[in-house]
Amino acid sequence: MTERARAALGKRFAAEGFSPAVAALLRGIVYGHYRRHRRELPWRETRDPYAVLVSEVMLQQTQVERVTGKYREFMAAFPDFAALASAPLQQVLACWQGLGYNRRAVSLKRCAEAVMERWGGELPASAEVLQTLPGVGPYTARAVAAFAFDLPTVFIETNIRAVFIHLLFPDAEKVHDRELLPLVEASLDREHPREWYSALMDYGAFLKREHPNPSRRSAHHVRQSPFRGSNREVRGRLLKAVLHSPGLTVAELADRLGTDFERVERNLRQLCDEGLLAVRKGRFFVA
Repeated sequence: MTERARAALGKRFAAEGFSPAVAALLRGIVYGHYRRHRRELPWRETRDPYAVLVSEVMLQQTQVERVTGKYREFMAAFPDFAALASAPLQQVLACWQGLGYNRRAVSLKRCAEAVMERWGGELPASAEVLQTLPGVGPYTARAVAAFAFDLPTVFIETNIRAVFIHLLFPDAEKVHDRELLPLVEASLDREHPREWYSALMDYGAFLKREHPNPSRRSAHHVRQSPFRGSNREVRGRLLKAVLHSPGLTVAELADRLGTDFERVERNLRQLCDEGLLAVRKGRFFVA
């Protein structure tokens, strides 16, 4: 799309609002890019609700490129809700290593247990019901409903923000989701929501590669702090150490990581509170 065409769309939106004609132009731009540059992603090859849920949880705060290989590995190890629900947490966390944010693995396993207990392994289609599952917020529930069940739910994430801000708010700063969500709803292809959201996300990912990231002009943009030296790094290293050598003490873990005792102790306490680790007689194990 040329800058001239983008400017024309932005001016038309400013003049007449998000009219049916403007919505049609926006859909044409997004679908045009999708037809030419559609990303081939493994979770798009299935409509299995379990596989879609796994992909959505993995994609939270994690780049697509990092998720692709791990998704295949995880699905091979735990192909359905029953397999994940019955697997030891240690095995699940070991498979998850490399993705970060290990709480997601715990939540995903608890989701599988809940789905087996409540619905006999069949994930419900309702976004409102899905949101009652452990670790499933409004975005994930609506995304699963759209991608697994092709339901016309309304949601927003970073790539979707990028599309609407880039096309319709070219000079604006601090654009709030409350301004964007009505536009997301009005533009929604209700006959093909799964395909439409895939197209939106692909175009948004393209924009973030080829332009200054439009999402930075969102009121919700948060610059992630550096990983090296952060508590996220310490937590990940602690969990990895316990996975490989169960039964270590705080002092042994601090020595192994080369990190001060108090910081290690504080992070171990948090990992226990979150259900990733358990402590028995002063020694730490996967919960």
